[in-house]
Amino acid sequence: MIYRRVLRPLLFAQDAESVHERTLALLARMGRLVRCRRPFTDPALSQEIAGIVFPNPVGLAAGCDKNALAIPIWPRLGFGFVEVGTVTAQPQPGNPKPRLFRLPQHKAILNRLGFNSDGADMVAYRLSLVQGGKGLPFPIGVNIGKTRNVQGKAATLDDYRASFRRLAPYASYIAVNVSSPNTPGLRQWQEKDRLRDLLALLKEESESLAVARGQRAVPLFVKVSPDMAPEDICDVAEVVLEQQIAGIIATNTTVAREGAFEGLTEEGGLSGPPLRERAVATLKRLYRATGGQVPIIGVGGIDSAEEAYQRIKAGASLVQIYTGLIYEGPFLPLRINQGLLWLLERDGFKHIGEAVGISSR
Repeated sequence: MIYRRVLRPLLFAQDAESVHERTLALLARMGRLVRCRRPFTDPALSQEIAGIVFPNPVGLAAGCDKNALAIPIWPRLGFGFVEVGTVTAQPQPGNPKPRLFRLPQHKAILNRLGFNSDGADMVAYRLSLVQGGKGLPFPIGVNIGKTRNVQGKAATLDDYRASFRRLAPYASYIAVNVSSPNTPGLRQWQEKDRLRDLLALLKEESESLAVARGQRAVPLFVKVSPDMAPEDICDVAEVVLEQQIAGIIATNTTVAREGAFEGLTEEGGLSGPPLRERAVATLKRLYRATGGQVPIIGVGGIDSAEEAYQRIKAGASLVQIYTGLIYEGPFLPLRINQGLLWLLERDGFKHIGEAVGISSR
């Protein structure tokens, strides 16, 4: 494969964040030269979840196209949906560099980017341009997080609300990020009472916006950590059910340092295969705790059709990739979709929905 043998070694010889920025700039230029096209789809893969039609189940995870720079190009690579962000209400530079590291021997990435963001106003403006008032032929989720310099409960709630108000008109769904390990104090918003207050506020905002615009309410998804204790996962599930939240994204990166990573001194969140076991365990617990009533997007260490299929059978209706794209190349989402069709046919399923959660029931 040309990517693995030729391009990847060339890219990996350079600084990780610099390569990412240059690649994204190239994709953005390519995107301006092409029209948005419909993603790869098939009747066996298309689903309606939370009132949104997903042409296929493979999405681009948040963290890759943080500032909505290259939207038109992603469906051409096989993605069925895209999640931009994390976006903060105010522009901010993120943590000091270096802050993005490859661990090639493990096909992993370690990052401590810290929500480097152009801010909600700029991202909303870019989304308005690419949509052109007509919408796009694929769903766009927008992942929102807390601005770093915002302190205190009331100010944090206002900060999330400001991002939601600015970005929701351009989003198929809003993902509420309370789980990044790289913003101090953010993960405390997974605690039951804080999470309830935050999601209730945003749910009210969504419903108010829907009434004002004469449209359906923008669905909310909450993105959770793989490092939660089992009882905390149950608390999250309880709040999600209570507040009738549309879905859960499982999971963010991990700060655990186990096995080969016990001596790793760099701070930040690990993604890729080292995250896989924790992400799957969290997914299964969430699926069981919600009784399979809440759609889950499975993320973390997915780099093949077989791995995506395992997440689906564990309870994920959709999956997202990012680190796998770095190691396996730009056409990974297309290969995953084609592989899923073969796996579904092999196991006698006519539609992907029939396979969701069969190994967690």
